[in-house]
Amino acid sequence: MKKKIVPILCSVIFTASVVAGCSKSGESPSTLKPADMKEKALAEIPLPITKDPLTINYWRANDPKLTASLANFGEIAAYKKKEELTGMKVNFTHPPLGQQKDQFNLLIASKDLPDIIYYNWNDASGGPEKMLADGRIIKLNDYIDQYAPNLKKIINSDPDVKKQISLDDGTIFMFPLLKLDAIKLNGTSGLILRKDWLEKLNLKTPTTIDEWYTVLKAFKEKDPNGNGKPDELPFTGNWGPGNLTKLLDFSPGFGVLGGFEMKDGKVAFGPLQPEYKNFVETMKKWYAEGLIDPEIMTNDGKAFDYKVTNNVAGSFYGGVFSGMAKYFNLMKDAKFDLTGAPWPKGPDGKTYATFSLNQKVLSYGEAITSSAKADKIKYLVQWMDFNYSQQGHDLFNFGIEGDSYTKDGNAIKFTDKILKNPKGLTYDQALATYSLSIMDGPINQDSKYLDALMTFQGQKDANAEWMKGNSSLTLPAIRTTEDESKTIASVMGQVNTYINEMQTSFIMGKTPMTEYDKFVKTIQGMGIDQATKIYQDSYNRYLKR
Repeated sequence: MKKKIVPILCSVIFTASVVAGCSKSGESPSTLKPADMKEKALAEIPLPITKDPLTINYWRANDPKLTASLANFGEIAAYKKKEELTGMKVNFTHPPLGQQKDQFNLLIASKDLPDIIYYNWNDASGGPEKMLADGRIIKLNDYIDQYAPNLKKIINSDPDVKKQISLDDGTIFMFPLLKLDAIKLNGTSGLILRKDWLEKLNLKTPTTIDEWYTVLKAFKEKDPNGNGKPDELPFTGNWGPGNLTKLLDFSPGFGVLGGFEMKDGKVAFGPLQPEYKNFVETMKKWYAEGLIDPEIMTNDGKAFDYKVTNNVAGSFYGGVFSGMAKYFNLMKDAKFDLTGAPWPKGPDGKTYATFSLNQKVLSYGEAITSSAKADKIKYLVQWMDFNYSQQGHDLFNFGIEGDSYTKDGNAIKFTDKILKNPKGLTYDQALATYSLSIMDGPINQDSKYLDALMTFQGQKDANAEWMKGNSSLTLPAIRTTEDESKTIASVMGQVNTYINEMQTSFIMGKTPMTEYDKFVKTIQGMGIDQATKIYQDSYNRYLKR
């Protein structure tokens, strides 16, 4: 069986898994030459890395936060300083914004590849396994052991990283975006409510589905915005998907997820569980009573902003920046306040999250291509590993000390160049001119950057609350073989479409709940048991990594 393995992040959103490829060695050396093996493994990265001129050709997607003021990543202050320290120059190539996937496919099909590609490898057709099998990128295990002391130390000291960074056969192919302080950095989004409305109505922040119903009902009936009109939208959402899957943020309160999940130590499919029917019935009741914005399926960003800033949105799902800081800054009304609600308790009293808070290795990372000259690879590896050294860590998380940030004991303080940029850049645009932490990149993202940017107490409180979510319902980043992935794509494509349509129809009252058993049987007849077995097999392989 060919091995293409794709990470499956089983969240509440119904998505078909990505199709991946096989695995074998690439055209460029994936193991060290005997001469290199005789060298003593590096204990630290020498600076400069090389005294001879060396230029790296590097391809990665651009970022709108950066393009607000800079043309490419080479202009970021951290990369300028890195060039000075390492003696290695980088020529960045960026596809047009929004076209990175198409341009990546064209690039990877060409014969002339850059030395390094930074990409979300989950989006690569066939996954990194196919890229390795086709000789487009190379295996890095031996190179990391010999020339990457910083990443090597992280891998060897953290079993979670070692498991998450490796493919099922143990191959390491990239220098990734890491979040070693995973729970804090991942716990940055959740359910948000108008705190001032709760206080006005003498209500506590809801912790269970029943308490949520009480709060939403009061938001609907007791005029918390005080304009004398019944215009409140108790729960709303943005960027509507055309269905009611946004309500799945409440599914953990029933002890179930909207996709594949872990149940009693085994992989299960949430929509087939009896708890899922309770979720659908409850959402149907909420919708019928006007507790859910009838435009939640179609809201775009502009419509959503209008509803929040015009005091009609009572609660929604969002993050500490786009869902909280944005509106704290926009709203001049001193009474306006937001609070992050805990994940609603399930029947067993646990507050389950809809996604894993424990993911330390993301799917974004730097890979060395087969076009890189063999005698250049060890220098590329050292250059990439520099980002995980203490000096590189501070540089790529915070920028230039004394310019973009200062240290206050163990804390980081961003300067007014970031928080009150004189050129009118927003804090994220300003930080993007200095470092990678506000975007994505090959670094260990430091939670101190998060603390330094969360300037409102509501953000800090929300982050602390969302960190308490229990991830035990969610699957880790398992991977499927090429043949398995084809089956998953075939089965889940039709299953997900059917569920999204029927769930919406049930909740809106267009299909009676008497049809629910038929709904379940239809899903079972689509091959869901076969898909569940594949994920169970993938999970078993993950445990053996």
